[in-house]
Amino acid sequence: MASEKKYWSGKVTKSSFALDLEEGVFTWTDPKKIALSLKKSAEQSTRRKTTPFVSAMSMLNFYINRAGKNLKPQRRRVLEEAKGELRKLFDR
Repeated sequence: MASEKKYWSGKVTKSSFALDLEEGVFTWTDPKKIALSLKKSAEQSTRRKTTPFVSAMSMLNFYINRAGKNLKPQRRRVLEEAKGELRKLFDR
């Protein structure tokens, strides 16, 4: 009997309580589009406990860290570039 593993991190990525993320945001190939989406989600959230910048960056870092070794180098590069775009969008 095969047991299915369920990870809390996957649930958070799919349905964050603090941010309402656009579907598939972390699979997009345009770092600026990812950053804009995260910024919009963070600014519109009424459930976040910190600033929009910190919320958006935390969600992006969370996804990158949870993917770990399974994240392909090209995908990691796009997501790391999205961090830079987020900093630009928030003047950081």
